[in-house]
Amino acid sequence: MSSRGTWKKSERDAAETLGGKRIPVTGRHSGDVPDIEHPIFAIEHKYGKRVISATIKKALSQARKASETTGKIPLVTIEQAEGQGRGNERLALINIDDFANLLTGQLHLGYYEDKGGSNV
Repeated sequence: MSSRGTWKKSERDAAETLGGKRIPVTGRHSGDVPDIEHPIFAIEHKYGKRVISATIKKALSQARKASETTGKIPLVTIEQAEGQGRGNERLALINIDDFANLLTGQLHLGYYEDKGGSNV
């Protein structure tokens, strides 16, 4: 599969997981419309070999390890310091399958305890 086909497939897979539909690039400009049409979210999807930094990879690994011992859903929060007088960017990162299951009510408090630890 070509690299172009790979990122398109990645967008389609994310759209399917979240109950949305991939919007083709044709005729749209960056930021005009989301990559994935969804009834609740404006989804911008990124695909690549270097999308996730080493810091975030380490945090994800730590959250997954903690989820195995606690039976809780792994979640990473990050905050980008923007400098004096500007608001910081704050984000929460969660596995896309866990997020989709939260949206549909299939994932709940105690879910990982029932399953014997994290599935990520």
